[in-house]
This record gives sequence, C-alpha cells and structure tokens, in this order.
Amino acid sequence: MVRLRGLRNFVQELAESPLIEKISFVLPFFVILIDIIILEHAIRIREAYIIALTTILFFLSIIEIAVAIGEIHDRYQQNNFERTLTIKLDDFILERKKNNVKNIVEEFTELFPQYKNHRNEIYHITCQIMETHKEEAWEKILMKKLQPFIKKRKKMNVDEILIAFIQKYPAYKKYRTKIYQKTCQLKGVPGED
Repeated sequence: MVRLRGLRNFVQELAESPLIEKISFVLPFFVILIDIIILEHAIRIREAYIIALTTILFFLSIIEIAVAIGEIHDRYQQNNFERTLTIKLDDFILERKKNNVKNIVEEFTELFPQYKNHRNEIYHITCQIMETHKEEAWEKILMKKLQPFIKKRKKMNVDEILIAFIQKYPAYKKYRTKIYQKTCQLKGVPGED
C-alpha cells in the first residue's frame, strides 16, 4: 500500500508541475523506447559498438528520468511550503495589523521557530501580502467614492462618469482603467475586463 500511495503522490505532483517539467519527464521514455528498438536490432546483427553505445544511452535516459522525478518533487515541495507559509503569514498579518515588514518577520519567526531559516521567503511573501492588502483597501475606498458618485449621475454614460470622477478626484487620474471597469460593473454595462 505504501508504494501505491507514493505513486499517487507522484502522479499528483506531476499533474501540478509546469508543462516543461512534464515534457522533460516524458521525453526520456521515448528515448528509451527508441533505444530498445536499436538495441534489439544491434543484438540481432551482433554489432558490439552499437550495443555498447545504446546501453550507455539507455542508462543516461534512466538517470535523466530520475533527475526529472527529483526536480518535480522538489518543485512540488517548494510550492507546498510557499502556500502554507503564505496562508500562515496572511492570517498573522491580519491578526497583528502591523505595517512594518521587519517587525512582522521578527514576530512571525518568534511565533513559528521552524521558519527561522526562511527569513528571505517570509520577507518577500510578507511584502506581496501587504501589497495585496493595500490594493484591496484602495479598491474599497474607490468603491465607497464611486458608488454614490454614479448614483447622482444616472443619465451619464461610462466615459462621462469617468471624466467627471477624475475631475472631482484628481488623485485617481492614474487609475483610469480600474475606474472604468468598476463603473461598467456598477452600471451593469459590458466593459473591458
């Protein structure tokens, strides 16, 4: 049963791996298949140097398969680790409500000492999470301003609302596309997604 579980785990890892890794895993099997055909032919005609070369190629293909399996497993483990770390960090950041990345990293590694050797990953993931939270907060503020603005201007089309909104709130000038999309969404007009 343990072997079957290992095989199921590997199939799951392979399914979640990128296309390049899948190809690098499958190609050596084609080489082995061709190698077996050549080896069979070489044995039949008794060509020693072809037998030797195809045997070397066969073992190189086996080594390549083993390396591909190792890379797929390592990539899967790293992705799993990053997912788990991201979830824990996101919960930690929301719970602590701190804005200083250094303090978050310090407190997180104190609370979870098993991550002490992964400070760089914690730092980068924390920055990404905080950027996402900042964008979400910005979007909430935008929606709070945009909804009443649109309700007061029901007869205006999306472009007119966009121009009027940016004139009233010039700080949002560089977010024209986002405002346009949200305006289309709020007015129920098909827009560019």
